[in-house]
Amino acid sequence: MRAEKQILTKEYIARLNGSPFFIVVNYKGLKVSHMTELRKRLQKAGAEIHIVKNSLFQLAAKEAGVGELNGSLGGQLAVVTGQKDISSAAKVVKNFGAEFDRLKVQFGYLNNQRLEQAAIVALADLPSLDVLRATLLGLLNAPATKLVVLLNTPATQLARVIKAKAEKS
Repeated sequence: MRAEKQILTKEYIARLNGSPFFIVVNYKGLKVSHMTELRKRLQKAGAEIHIVKNSLFQLAAKEAGVGELNGSLGGQLAVVTGQKDISSAAKVVKNFGAEFDRLKVQFGYLNNQRLEQAAIVALADLPSLDVLRATLLGLLNAPATKLVVLLNTPATQLARVIKAKAEKS
């Protein structure tokens, strides 16, 4: 293998090892301006997109421990990777694909588990990780709040009765 190809393969391996997920998309028909806009949107979501050479990416995936991609690489492909949660990156890809009708999700991997297009779309429909955390915290906090209100209610009512009795006398 030529030196340039070895450098590219090592770069792909570093990206795959540095990210808990990747999403493979077909970008056929996208203009440079659209790709630039997609990069900006993904950057806000904590992700990035890189155009890959299919044969080298397949080698890199195998070396990174992802496993065989079983010939699922074909066409003009780019790979979305990131450090944050996959749902925010998938949401950007899904919305961008719907907006420009050119970007097509092929498949993805999350923690070395293959995700098909439907699973990635389902992840895109999930709320962000921050929203899920806030919801969970609210669910955990609600019983404690109700318990405090329940414990305070008799004492509050007793104080009101005593105050009313004192005012009456």
